[in-house]
Amino acid sequence: MLFPTGLFAIFFAMVFAGHWLLVRHLPALVLPFLLAANLVFYAAFSLPFCAALLGVGLWTWAIGRGVGQGRGRGLLWLGVAVVLLWLGWFKYTGFLLREASPIAVALGLPPLPVPEILLPVGISFYVFQAISYMVDVHRGDARAEGSPLKVLVYLTFFPHLAAGPIVRAGRFLPQLQAAPDRMRVPVVMGGLLILGGLAKKMLLANELATGLVDPVFRDPGAWGAADILLACYGYTIQIWLDFSGYSDMAIGLAALLGYHFTKNFDQPFRALTLSEFWRRWHISLSTWLRDYLFKPLGGSRGSEGRTRRNLLLTMLLGGIWHGAAWTFVLWGLLHGLALVVERALGGRAVPASPAGRVLRWAITFHIVVAAFVLFRAPDLATVAALAQGVWGGAPELVQDTAWTPRLLAIIALGLGLHFAPPDLRQRLEDALRPLPAPLLGLVFGLAMLAIILAAPEGVAPFIYFQF
Repeated sequence: MLFPTGLFAIFFAMVFAGHWLLVRHLPALVLPFLLAANLVFYAAFSLPFCAALLGVGLWTWAIGRGVGQGRGRGLLWLGVAVVLLWLGWFKYTGFLLREASPIAVALGLPPLPVPEILLPVGISFYVFQAISYMVDVHRGDARAEGSPLKVLVYLTFFPHLAAGPIVRAGRFLPQLQAAPDRMRVPVVMGGLLILGGLAKKMLLANELATGLVDPVFRDPGAWGAADILLACYGYTIQIWLDFSGYSDMAIGLAALLGYHFTKNFDQPFRALTLSEFWRRWHISLSTWLRDYLFKPLGGSRGSEGRTRRNLLLTMLLGGIWHGAAWTFVLWGLLHGLALVVERALGGRAVPASPAGRVLRWAITFHIVVAAFVLFRAPDLATVAALAQGVWGGAPELVQDTAWTPRLLAIIALGLGLHFAPPDLRQRLEDALRPLPAPLLGLVFGLAMLAIILAAPEGVAPFIYFQF
């Protein structure tokens, strides 16, 4: 069930109405109702995986309860290992078997069978949240829940279930202790986030994908150097529009139900260093990697060599988390090496001169663009073909150029949204908040209708659904 569809609009309207009716009249039923709604949402993707999701949730609750009763680190390691094995089976079994098959043949063995394993939607996100709960209980940052209901609602909450943000147990579970206050729901903020996310996805990201990025990455040899470069920059903008659009919608939907998620993107392409980029991009993942991987590895404690090793390992594992392919491994490795080099050069100190700041921004941005080429390319052969198309000269016969006024306008608009004043949404909220409820509803309804009418037919899945 995709967010920008009529089916989801009907689903959310029913959940919204039922949720607030129960909050007002039967608050004891709010959490069972939310759990049922979450499972209906996920069952629309796959009913068997819905049952598996419940299994992961019950396991997480049971481990958390045992850890909370002081049964030690061993039980925590067992709980984390089981959910990671669950993730590994679906995400990495096929890749490992495909890579091992040539070795088996070289040893005189038959090729290894590679099963077709369907990846459950959102598995990486709910596994990371399961780990967050178990570790937070062990650290004392979250309370071990006596009943599985709250843990199940936390893991399956539909606004973030399919593609994040990764919500911390210590921040979300306390919000379930009491029914939300309907008089304090940020309706204007939620509406603006949902409309903004819809516009980013339906009007801009999808157009960049179908009109530029997908054709060029599908067949790099059919395009000239300028088109390949435009597609590389275009994908960087597309993934920001797509993923930040999803995050905006998730935060807005949760807000309309009375629950708070933290910001997941903070104008990442303003960053002057790569470490700053990671403080602005997919914040819920970068802080998760910092708190549950980098710091347990030793963080910046100890020698400088150990710190650099920990940085490299953290980003490498972050790349592997994104997918089972050498392109993702190299994506994480590139970011890790760049962070290590930046640290060695004193990258945290930003030059004061305007020229120096522009230079640092340009270097950071182009490292990000180069890494996203690895992120988008289906395999290393495509990466090589893209590089050859840029540096080896344009082929003799190419298709018509991708530099159309429409695509250039979309790229410019996407960049304009990204570099808009940071307080733009707050200004819009302040302007709309005094409107009477009927007029506010009319404004939001007309804006949504305009987005639907202007958007192309069909709805492409969000990029992070594959993770």
